[in-house]
Amino acid sequence: MKPELSIIIPLLDEAESLPELHSRLTDVLNQLGRPAEVIFIDDGSTDASVETLLKLRERDPRIRIVQFRRNYGKSAALAAGFARAQGNCIVTIDADLQDDPAEIPHLLKKLDDGHDLVSGWKRRRQDRFVKRVTSRIFNRVTSKLTGVQLHDINCGLKAYRREVTETIRVYGQLHRYLPVLALKEGFRLGEIEVKHHPRKYGLSKFGLSRFTSGFLDLMTVLFLTRYTRRPLHLFGVAGLVAFVSGTAISLYLAYQRIFLTVYLSNRPLLFLGILLVIVGVQFFSIGLIGEMIAASAEANNSSQTYSIKKEVGFEKIVSD
Repeated sequence: MKPELSIIIPLLDEAESLPELHSRLTDVLNQLGRPAEVIFIDDGSTDASVETLLKLRERDPRIRIVQFRRNYGKSAALAAGFARAQGNCIVTIDADLQDDPAEIPHLLKKLDDGHDLVSGWKRRRQDRFVKRVTSRIFNRVTSKLTGVQLHDINCGLKAYRREVTETIRVYGQLHRYLPVLALKEGFRLGEIEVKHHPRKYGLSKFGLSRFTSGFLDLMTVLFLTRYTRRPLHLFGVAGLVAFVSGTAISLYLAYQRIFLTVYLSNRPLLFLGILLVIVGVQFFSIGLIGEMIAASAEANNSSQTYSIKKEVGFEKIVSD
């Protein structure tokens, strides 16, 4: 039967966690009683993750496996899962056992209440102090800048209606901002508090680099959600401020030179005025070029940014 529910699990070197995760998921899916599929996206693991999944699939035909040739990141893994999911309801969950599969029925119930995307809120995070603090700062800043009223925007445990995953594009490191992208498209967001467990096996795969990349991705999301179709509004404002400031400085110095006989050869302010005028013109030019690119770009860019080594289980799916 075609699955009604798709569970997408991105993973990287989580061989130890997979048997227990599968056991917990099996209990939840049996409780739900819906036709389901479980899609594991192996993001270039170097341990026995794929071998473990193949053994689990021998006992559970609901398991589908996508193996990347190398590590492409969580966004690529989610994009691959979204592209292959057959269910009308799609749930994402991390493979490290910190997210509790028992929360899936609660997410689906909230989804049935009329929401399009439901995000988990790890109110009592079982992580190190530094990670808890930085996560709190990240969520508050992102919520303030984007208008998304969620406590835990980057929680890996989420439920989606199919139309959400078919509409939003996930690439780069934008998996952190899926609720922001969904809100931009007019989807209704919801949130429930979920349990969070300490990491049981291995170490976190995210290092300090995620802070800088997270900030840059936030800038990307702000641009995509506000200025994708009107880049001149962003660059034009900066260009206008620079150009007007430079022109004002230049006029002031011209007045001094013409009417007050003040020589300008030793005035650094002259170079600042010229620089601001040039920068202003450049910002306007960038904005106009951006407008032309936005006007000529295709509405849907379906280019694939990852390379797949193996797919297992998808040939068994029967379409309506």
